[in-house]
Amino acid sequence: ICFIKRFTKDFFIIICRFSLLLLNLEEYYFEQHRANHIINKDCKDERKFRGSLKICSKSIIFEPDDNIQPIIKIPLRDCTSIKAPEDNEANNPFTRNTSGAISVVCSQVFLIKERNDIAPYKTVRGRTEHLFQLDVVWNVGDVVQTLHQLYRASCLDKMGDQAAMITAILQSRLARTSFDKNRFQSISETLHMECKAEMVTPLVTNPGHVCVTDANLYFQPLNGYPKPVVQITLQNVRRIYKRRHGLMPLGLEVFCTENDLCSDIYLKFYNYQDRDEVYFLIATYIENHIAEHTAESYMLQWQRGHISNYQYLLHLNNLADRSCNDLSQYPVFPWIIADYSSSVLDLTKPETFRDLSKPVGALNKERLDRLVTRYQEMPDPKFMYGSHYSSPGYVLFYLVRVAPEYMLCLQNGKFDHADRMFNSIAETWKNCLDGATDFKELIPEFYENDSSFLVNSLKLDLGKRQGGKMVEDVELPPWASGPDDFLQKSQEALESPYVSEHLHEWIDIIFGYKQKGSEAVAAHNVFHPLTYEGGVDLNSIMDPNEKVALLTQILEFGQTPKQLFTTPHPQRIMPKLKSLSRTSSHSISIAESPVSPNEESFEDLTEESITLAWNNIAKLKLDKQYKIHKEAITGIAVTCNGSSVFTTSQDSTLKMFSKDSKTIQRSVSFSNMALSSCLILPGDTTVISSSWDNHIYFYSIAFGRQQDVLMGHDDAVSKICWRDERLFSASWDSTVKVWRCVPGETLSNKKHHFELLAELEHDVSVNTIDLNAANTILASGTKEGTISVWDISTATVTECLNMLSLLLFLLFVSFFCTDSRHLLSTGEDCCFKVIDVQTGMLISSVTAEEPQRCFKWDGNTILSGSQSGELLIWDLLGGKVTERIKGHTGAVTSMWMNEQCNSVITGGEDKQIMFWKLQY
Repeated sequence: ICFIKRFTKDFFIIICRFSLLLLNLEEYYFEQHRANHIINKDCKDERKFRGSLKICSKSIIFEPDDNIQPIIKIPLRDCTSIKAPEDNEANNPFTRNTSGAISVVCSQVFLIKERNDIAPYKTVRGRTEHLFQLDVVWNVGDVVQTLHQLYRASCLDKMGDQAAMITAILQSRLARTSFDKNRFQSISETLHMECKAEMVTPLVTNPGHVCVTDANLYFQPLNGYPKPVVQITLQNVRRIYKRRHGLMPLGLEVFCTENDLCSDIYLKFYNYQDRDEVYFLIATYIENHIAEHTAESYMLQWQRGHISNYQYLLHLNNLADRSCNDLSQYPVFPWIIADYSSSVLDLTKPETFRDLSKPVGALNKERLDRLVTRYQEMPDPKFMYGSHYSSPGYVLFYLVRVAPEYMLCLQNGKFDHADRMFNSIAETWKNCLDGATDFKELIPEFYENDSSFLVNSLKLDLGKRQGGKMVEDVELPPWASGPDDFLQKSQEALESPYVSEHLHEWIDIIFGYKQKGSEAVAAHNVFHPLTYEGGVDLNSIMDPNEKVALLTQILEFGQTPKQLFTTPHPQRIMPKLKSLSRTSSHSISIAESPVSPNEESFEDLTEESITLAWNNIAKLKLDKQYKIHKEAITGIAVTCNGSSVFTTSQDSTLKMFSKDSKTIQRSVSFSNMALSSCLILPGDTTVISSSWDNHIYFYSIAFGRQQDVLMGHDDAVSKICWRDERLFSASWDSTVKVWRCVPGETLSNKKHHFELLAELEHDVSVNTIDLNAANTILASGTKEGTISVWDISTATVTECLNMLSLLLFLLFVSFFCTDSRHLLSTGEDCCFKVIDVQTGMLISSVTAEEPQRCFKWDGNTILSGSQSGELLIWDLLGGKVTERIKGHTGAVTSMWMNEQCNSVITGGEDKQIMFWKLQY
């Protein structure tokens, strides 16, 4: 319904009944002339009908002003005589004099919209003569000459030859015209470029001229239809996409809205150079105003719950070249519900839902077995399904009640047989499960708010079914009280916990790694090779007839979306909800939580305060600052009560700073080598420091002395972590070691007991490590930019992620504090990169102006310390810096944040520590 709404708003506020949908597929509308249609000339019952004569590339169309009279469409190939008024060549039936009028004799004519009713075209066969008297007499000669040319094209035997001749006529017309500069909105506009193109709308294209100025994008149709000029203000443009149209990279779609499915204009160019230049001009204009969104950035928003399942699918469709202006690439949505017989729709039962891990063709095992057997016996190129899950015919199957003229256009003036119409939701679902050639998915309209496509409000005569019942409204399942209720429940199903947990499986099939190759074969997801992007190179086909036939076949069959992901798509994060398994024998309430009410209330309160803090992180203000070291600060640790701050530095000292007295209370040097990091053990009794001298030092706060030393590495220790009596140490000796460490106070000898539990080997020096909140996964980053994700329980690598340009000593790693799903890293390439730990997929990348040396984040916002000393606040989803806060005079090298996220301490190359507080 989207494109219909758009046309109603923008174009079809016109009283004329004519539309481009009256043309054949791949036909052009060239020009129109005011004229009289004369019937029974020179007879007593002679009649004249005023109207418009339309000259099209394959037909002549007359639109009477009187809505009761039918529109007349005469195919040029069915003409037997076209008489010119001023020629006297009696032996030429196409040029005999007819006293100023154009006489067209034909063997077949179509009558359309009689009494203004939308109905199948009436065909009148047999010889008929039609006389058209133009208002402007001196145009008659040119019109007849044009009709002669087009007639010759229509009489060519092969479609390719017809298309080539019509294209030559069209290009000649375009070459003789140019954009009318008087149509500019302002006389001060500067022209940047002008070229030829076609405006694309469902099933039809309209040729004309594109013009780009410093303020506007214009399209002027060659025929002046549906209005003289379409104008888009560049300042209003929000999104622009290059499109694949007709299997060629020639399309460009422009949106002036952020989330609307329908664009403001879709253009098809005659060469990719013109398309790319227009794209560049518009993109250059808007690049400073709008952040470019990628599939990965939308994925992150979806995973974090910032956009709904519906919105995410719309964005993916958009990025995969799906457009409501191109019915062969219309947005595709999944069947969600599998229960169309119950009186109540129970969204807590897994059995209510379709298995989203399989394509429609694989949902019925018996049918699938037959298809697989045929596939195995088939010669190359093999395919499992002889029809697609999305095609123009399927789109209009669902939308025929609101888009009947589109159906008539697609099917040569006819509706489909009544028994093949969209009569019932349950019947359609059943046929998709059992039908030998029916594998269609749904369209976005099933999850929107306009239910008109389910109701025959236009009172169309769509035929009578075998049982004698007329085709009226779509029959709904028992659990729906009406069309609006059906859509409401469908929306609830799409956004339900079960679908949120499993939608990534369907994305893998349609847009992801199971779309092509061996994974597609294993998933029983193989369609005809021609439906895939790159499946055929039209430029390599020299025979015009073969090219036209192939293009027609693909456009009518449907096309597979552009592949967006080549690795498994991450699952959506579902906090505090137990998973619903399709194999479980009982229902689980979606409200069940693994925590008690008291715990949940406390957690909610803590989460609320943390969320409030991060929402106001831009209000971070410098409280105090102190210069306490002689070299750059490398680590910060704070006691539980916040009174004492421990810092390490490249000056080889560990210092204890009192916040209350604002003085250094202790300064300890373990060796003459730099210290690299520090942490405080639970209970605030011991501080651990790592050193470039290959050792790890334990310092007793209570006794004020070195308590123990762990000589565990063969090169500098770069980072340490502590969890559950286990010490994790990273070193330049290319290892991460896991130690079981019992504090000395529990032993009689007052010494720590160390037991090496695991040694995680790397190829090069390890610069940093971090653990997830559950202490089950460790991430390590090396100087060459490789991040390894380790399963702590088995000491094995689950992912090895080459982050390419992350180099040298800077690679920082952190997890989400709650879900442990996402890993954020940064390095000397100045990029923040977000990785999904489960799949290893890079899902977001944001580039800074300079390296960021340390950071904290909550999954949406990053607080980072930069090379220049500023604190930067990043909107990760928007991909931009939202606030810059002046801080250190050198690089910010270390950062600590309290549990409530409202207090921050930073250390820098300027040897200072700075205390920051949120001021709400």
